[in-house]
Amino acid sequence: MQTHSAKEIAAVIQPQFEETDLETITTIVERYAAQDTWKADLIFEDSSFTLLQNILEEAGELEKRVPYEDLVNTDFASEAAK
Repeated sequence: MQTHSAKEIAAVIQPQFEETDLETITTIVERYAAQDTWKADLIFEDSSFTLLQNILEEAGELEKRVPYEDLVNTDFASEAAK
């Protein structure tokens, strides 16, 4: 995800979304890239968690925010990254 263009990524994943045209998938991939959705490492950082809650809140899908420390455990990802 870090080394390919949105169009290249869209072309690869398009078979999973047969009902969606390549241009739309490319736009979605560009949006995900702009949001920094695909990380280069395994650690789910506080800033990423905040972004996810922002997106869910804006979509009307989040009733109450949860503190990062209460929900996220990075121990396994940190160990796997070693």
